[in-house]
Amino acid sequence: MGGLPGGDPAVSSGVGSFGAGLKRTTPSHPLAISVVLGGLLLAYFVVPLVAFLARAGAVDVAGELTDPVVLEAIGTSLVTAPISTAIATVFGVPLAYALSRGNFRGKRLVEVLVLLPLVVPPVVGGAMLLTVVGRFTPIGAAAASLGVPLTDSHLGVILAQTFVAAPFLVVTARAGFDEVDERLEEAARTMGYSPLETVRLVTLPLSRTAIAAGIVLTFVRAIGEFGATMMVAYNPRTMPTRIWVSFVSYGLDAVVPIALALLAITLVVVLAVQVLIGTYSSH
Repeated sequence: MGGLPGGDPAVSSGVGSFGAGLKRTTPSHPLAISVVLGGLLLAYFVVPLVAFLARAGAVDVAGELTDPVVLEAIGTSLVTAPISTAIATVFGVPLAYALSRGNFRGKRLVEVLVLLPLVVPPVVGGAMLLTVVGRFTPIGAAAASLGVPLTDSHLGVILAQTFVAAPFLVVTARAGFDEVDERLEEAARTMGYSPLETVRLVTLPLSRTAIAAGIVLTFVRAIGEFGATMMVAYNPRTMPTRIWVSFVSYGLDAVVPIALALLAITLVVVLAVQVLIGTYSSH
């Protein structure tokens, strides 16, 4: 009993034990597969970073960062990226809430339009912006006549950064709103809170982590934006534009200092937001 038909029970038992052992040693667990595949992707991220950092040892990073043109590029990015992120937040969070809670005609079209800057190449996005705010367009010419040029200016940089980066805020914040149980909002309404108070006291706090993640993604995308910015505002040069000019003019080693500065800024922002979220959550 318990063996193969017509076979030796001992042999059958041995085959069964071997099969059980083979099954135990086969790496078929989803977590094991995820670790292996995810580890390969992580290595693909880490190896170029380590190689790049190793190359920095042969470059006078401190000396290059004192170059006036490099300092100007860093200053331009540090001024424009936060403004672009703030604009995306002020207008993007309400849009994300409308897409999450609203049910209106044309909603699918709005969702497609929000995703459009994410799917078109940034250079194409810059060309699209130039057809609206270029110096020879009605809007661009009118702005220039008032002394507010919309291209080759800080404002042009902000327009390009916002166009490319704002969708990250909308998509991420909407995901956060979608995760909030609408019954909690209904409970707040039955307690006498107005719709605006419900959003402020219930919906926004419960989705703060997603919104914060969207803000970080938007800032990082804005400060690293190159294609659209180069089209709309080649000058004043941002950090990515300066990196491109240095690479074309002097080679790979010339981009190391400002690239390290860009990496440091983004890392500080990400860590700061994580700390703030953790502090807020603990309370």
